[in-house]
Amino acid sequence: MSDPRRRRLGILAVIAALLVVWAIFALWQQSEQFASQYKPFPLFPDLPHQAQTVARIHIAAKGGSFDIANKPGKGWVIATRNDMPASFEQVNKTVVGIAGLEAIEPRTARAGWLHYLSLDAPPKGDGIQFTLYDNKGQQLASVITGGTQDIGDQGGANGLFVRKADSTQSWLAKSTFEPKSDIQEWYDKDLVNIDRGRIAGADVMPQGSATYSVKRDKPKDTEFKLVNLPPGRQLSYPGVTDAVATAATGLTFDDSKAAKDIDFSKATRVVIHTFDGLNVTIQVAKQGDDYWAAVSADAAPGKAAAAKEAQDINAKTSGRAYKLPAYKGQQLMTTLENLLKPLHPAKPAAETPNLGSDDNSDQ
Repeated sequence: MSDPRRRRLGILAVIAALLVVWAIFALWQQSEQFASQYKPFPLFPDLPHQAQTVARIHIAAKGGSFDIANKPGKGWVIATRNDMPASFEQVNKTVVGIAGLEAIEPRTARAGWLHYLSLDAPPKGDGIQFTLYDNKGQQLASVITGGTQDIGDQGGANGLFVRKADSTQSWLAKSTFEPKSDIQEWYDKDLVNIDRGRIAGADVMPQGSATYSVKRDKPKDTEFKLVNLPPGRQLSYPGVTDAVATAATGLTFDDSKAAKDIDFSKATRVVIHTFDGLNVTIQVAKQGDDYWAAVSADAAPGKAAAAKEAQDINAKTSGRAYKLPAYKGQQLMTTLENLLKPLHPAKPAAETPNLGSDDNSDQ
């Protein structure tokens, strides 16, 4: 009885093994056919040679659309934000990234299935559309980007679902860039950046608090001194004046809007002076939990280089208000009292001991 049963089990095991081998062979053959049929190719083969001619990028998504343009004398700006300076790094990543898109596998061509890949066209769909134009308004490329997929690329590239804007044929593409549709991610956030070695000092005029100044006599001096330290007071710690004096070193922002939309009538005013004649004025107003700044600059008479720098700063910041990181807003709104050790309350006079007669003394 056991022999026929063993024989049947052995036959079934052989059949199962053959099926596994056949399945592996079929998958290999299919992958080979697939690879030969769909050899990776550039989605926009002419764009790498045209990248230098890109003069405008139109970005459209569910949240809205905006234009980034390269304008003579201004460089790359956000045209829909009154020519606010745009991040060249982000522009470069996007243009180079689109030019380098390499289609590696086809996906659906059915319009009704595109939403599964987040490739429905904006503004109703989840796709992000990038359209590149040259300086004559000629369209160079238009692509809709969607979801991502790990393709196991050791070079760091990612799989990105894409399609040309005029086609429903979708592709899994090898991509080196991350599509950005939030306008804030296109800001040139380097607002003012004055090297610390240039800074001579600052005048600080807090709203509703005492005005004060900090300065140093020579660039090699490591600390800024508080001018006219109040009698009987001490700085809270060495270097406490440094933060407000160097606030224009690496000054960045998180968001921006028209200056007229912020009330600066009660703003703290900080004027930073450099040894070479540049003066940068920063007004800071707090609205709710946010710190907003307006920035302007001028130069001492006869300082041509500083005058040119001031002109460049004003061209960039005029008419704009900037939402600062909270820590930077707090630094700029530092009051004189914040720089000083707290006053110790006067000690109460020692009580005089009662030297009267003892009620329990012998009579």
